[in-house]
Amino acid sequence: MTRKNLKETLPLSVIRALKQLGEDISVARRRRRLTAELLAECWLSCCSAVWLMERGDPCVSMGFYAAVLHVLGLEKRLAVVAAPEGDELGMDLERESLPKRVRRPR
Repeated sequence: MTRKNLKETLPLSVIRALKQLGEDISVARRRRRLTAELLAECWLSCCSAVWLMERGDPCVSMGFYAAVLHVLGLEKRLAVVAAPEGDELGMDLERESLPKRVRRPR
């Protein structure tokens, strides 16, 4: 899938979330006084990958996001991205499938 096709097929909410994540990473990098070049060198990548990530480009791999978050000391936040405790829809669906009553086994 081409970059253009990917951007056209993603929901707007996903595109906005990626842009916000990119902006947040950019702020974290600048707070630590790291250049894009230095961040890219840490993972044998190129500056353009960092710039694309900071712009929220959906073609940047999840592995690169994870690597950059690690360099910034923010990798622990990845563990809560899809944690079951935060899955409100999943919990609602699970509640709906619970039995109305429980009978004692015979």
